[in-house]
Amino acid sequence: MDALVSTDWLAEELGANDLRIVDATYFATDPTRDPAAEYEAGHIPGAVFMDLADLVDTATDLPGMLPPAEKFASRMQALGLGDGSRIVIYDNSPHHTAARAWWMLKTHGAHDVAILDGGLAKWKAEGRVLKKGKETLRHRHFTVWKDEKAVRDLAQMKANQASGAEQVVDARSAARFSGAEADPRPGVAPGHIPGSVNIPQDSLFEADGTWKRGDTLKSVFDAAGVDLAKPIVTTCGSGVTAAVVLFGAHLLGASQVALYDGSWSEWGADAATEKAVA
Repeated sequence: MDALVSTDWLAEELGANDLRIVDATYFATDPTRDPAAEYEAGHIPGAVFMDLADLVDTATDLPGMLPPAEKFASRMQALGLGDGSRIVIYDNSPHHTAARAWWMLKTHGAHDVAILDGGLAKWKAEGRVLKKGKETLRHRHFTVWKDEKAVRDLAQMKANQASGAEQVVDARSAARFSGAEADPRPGVAPGHIPGSVNIPQDSLFEADGTWKRGDTLKSVFDAAGVDLAKPIVTTCGSGVTAAVVLFGAHLLGASQVALYDGSWSEWGADAATEKAVA
């Protein structure tokens, strides 16, 4: 299974014994929308709802941090996602949150994971069938595992400031990156990590909401001066859209890509870190 699958492909695969579909819609900055309620109002048949707002590390005050491996595995088992499953993830969020779910699953050892190109919006636009309510879930075994190589913490990011070993790519909007727009979180400074470059996550998509591909996608990275053959760390506000840029690099064959989970929520709130503006 490719990392990115089409709605046609998914429609043909519906009902396959090893296929699991996941709705990973999440609205980090819009409290007026309830992703669980929207899921129950209409989802792709067979899809389960992955609550990204709840799938976090509760031992930290930082927003949306990766949960412990045991907690993640337990939640996946409860959703019926297990070893040997082919997992297809979609969302209906402007933040393209399926990428965060994809990264979390890959980080925790899932092998066959894909994102639905165009998400729920494309599925609905094509007039395909939707189902209401919740799905009946059957527990499956999900091996406890976590690949620390895919994650960066504050100490590693500070060390990278000195070494410059990894390119840092920020997925926030240009206004947030430059500091022209204030951070929405109290106590978090404006600006960006010195030396980082900006690839706003929405620049990786076509007008119809599908992913850019091939040279068109690569041109976005080229314009930002990112060398896909060299190590990359992605960051954003809270680690969600950073996964979008990470997935885009993955589509282009980049093999040394990690994500700074604390992102600007951590760096921008730390009085000891350097900040750059403009």
